[in-house]
Amino acid sequence: MKARSRLWVVEMVNVPERRRSTLRDVAQKAEVSTATVSRVLNGNALVSEGTRARVQAAIDALHFVPSAAARAINSGRTHVVGALVPTLDHEIFSRFLDALEEELAGHGLSLVVATTKDDPDREAERAKGLVDIGVEGLIVSGVTRSPVLDALIENRELPVVATSYFDPSYHLPTVGYDNENAARSALRLLQESGHQAIAVYHGPTAGNDRTRARLKAFRNDPQAEFRFSAMPLDVSAASDAARRDFVEPCGTTAVLALSDVLAQGALFGLQALGIAVPGEVSVVGIDDLPSSAATTPALTTVHLPVREMGRRAATALSKWVEDGIRPSPERLDTKVMRASSSLAPVSGILRGKRL
Repeated sequence: MKARSRLWVVEMVNVPERRRSTLRDVAQKAEVSTATVSRVLNGNALVSEGTRARVQAAIDALHFVPSAAARAINSGRTHVVGALVPTLDHEIFSRFLDALEEELAGHGLSLVVATTKDDPDREAERAKGLVDIGVEGLIVSGVTRSPVLDALIENRELPVVATSYFDPSYHLPTVGYDNENAARSALRLLQESGHQAIAVYHGPTAGNDRTRARLKAFRNDPQAEFRFSAMPLDVSAASDAARRDFVEPCGTTAVLALSDVLAQGALFGLQALGIAVPGEVSVVGIDDLPSSAATTPALTTVHLPVREMGRRAATALSKWVEDGIRPSPERLDTKVMRASSSLAPVSGILRGKRL
């Protein structure tokens, strides 16, 4: 017998639509004015205890929750700030945002996040969207803005703090580190260990002033020979690059990656070729991601204080938003974290067998 499909139709008759209770509903139930309800919600001390108790009983009975939008209209405040970051794909930004949000909450502010893909036009578009929903300030990455965003910041007199970059001459307050110096400290470690032929792996430079600043560390350096490779910021791209660059014997004895993500990829690519790290090739990164301590060998890297940066940026923006105090630039220190993936290059005889 052929089965027959059935269509069930349920007709709902006289089912009342659930409606959210309003301030006026509370006022009617408590037999007071809406202004009195507002005073109770705002903790006004002039309301008598009897009236306050009656209003609170009405709030509880109606399950009334004050509207954030209504409070914003009445107070002119949303207590919300925005953060514009390049991406949420990488661990360094999640750690920064976690510290930022936690510190902002301590100052009574909520956080809304949008991504820019390191595109100044997209950043301006996302910033306008955040301003339209009422953010009272912004956290941005780097010091490269589109004229559209700069105009928006100026016209709205919007408090904005730039992070991941230290530049006391920039027209917005910066809370961050010296990216060029971070790269130079990684380079100095390799050079002091005797490395002279170094492969430099870095992410895209378009729209990313942090990467461009790090690349300045290699300008006019007579002590080393560099081979630069630009690639997407992901592990697989760096792994593929290492397999390509080291599949044939060469004179390169180290990879300096301008992010830990690329350093990890380079490490994996070298190991896939059977190249000993650091016995034959050293690898150094920049970021000091927690995952870099879990590689084998653990990654030598430059520590960037991103959680501290999140806390400092949150405090700076909070004081500006709440008290009107424009923050001063803050420089955070970076430092080399010696681990296991770098050492002096092997001797010429041993190196000649592999490289």
